[in-house]
Amino acid sequence: MLVNEFDYHLPPEFVAQAPAPERDASRLMVVFREEEKIEHAIFAEVDNYLNSGDIVVVNDTKVRPARIIGHKETGGKVEVLLLQPLNALEYPKEKNIWEALIDCSKNPQIGSTLFFGPELNARVVKQKKEGLWDIELIYAGDLEEVLERIGKTPLPPYIKREHDNQEPFDRARYQTIFARNRGSAAAPTAGLHFTNRVINRIKKKGIEVVSLTLHVGVGTFQPVRVDKVEVHRMHSEYYKISPETAKKITSGIEHGQRIIACGTTSARALETWISKKNTLCGFTDLFIYPGYEFRAVKGMITNFHLPRSTLLMLVSAFAGTEMIFRAYHEAITKKYRFYSYGDAMLIL
Repeated sequence: MLVNEFDYHLPPEFVAQAPAPERDASRLMVVFREEEKIEHAIFAEVDNYLNSGDIVVVNDTKVRPARIIGHKETGGKVEVLLLQPLNALEYPKEKNIWEALIDCSKNPQIGSTLFFGPELNARVVKQKKEGLWDIELIYAGDLEEVLERIGKTPLPPYIKREHDNQEPFDRARYQTIFARNRGSAAAPTAGLHFTNRVINRIKKKGIEVVSLTLHVGVGTFQPVRVDKVEVHRMHSEYYKISPETAKKITSGIEHGQRIIACGTTSARALETWISKKNTLCGFTDLFIYPGYEFRAVKGMITNFHLPRSTLLMLVSAFAGTEMIFRAYHEAITKKYRFYSYGDAMLIL
């Protein structure tokens, strides 16, 4: 299977640069797999397509302000995106080693220092594949508090910001209402459409909402750099499912209830959990593409994804490649808004 089979052309004006004025005012495309039918609504009406007894699973990860900007020893500008701490994984005897993406005109030297201000510096430890680096953070006090002060919202590169005056807005809106457990370098964007109003409407219909955690890292958004889909390898991301959530989902599956995953991250966590014989936490590198048979997920809420991306491959595995590309063509025709701040799709 070739990666270019998942390519499509999106006019640049369809890439959403800001979310809808109200979270649940985004448009909603509803894709019915068996009927091969498409309907259009707004997200505030998503409960009209859900049934009593359904279980909606959301990702409660919280995005940290993980983008930090500074300079190298040479004076050149450097931008770092912190992905995940590695102490317990690759550096059990060292402190504050993080995996990161580094963007600068010329790669920094191993052992050199990156300066981000009086509160935070970093030592370059190791260069790895696919643009990844290991760095040691040097700071005093609580790192998360430092990042709250000096870090910036890790918006994807296709969302353009010329000034910092939109940082307070993005810090609030590039975060779901479910965010509890800090650890993501990107938002689980399907959850951005939910409001308390929508949740209340869902629950009044007898639909349960449960949460899990998958910290979004480079595995979710890294580009596919190979020609054949099967050759690509996902980067590991941490997930955790509480015993209470696991019990409810297990019971739901046994009783034939629909499990509706809010986002590709929730879908991957659920499918990892069930394929690993109910392992409640750990790291997942599960790569879902057409041919994969879903064991837990029966419905999915998602956004419109980038061409050639693993996210597009995942939804194609769930709804069928032909149906997804038909839906994307219709979305472009009807001027839907794409990507992280864009509109939503419900696949049933």
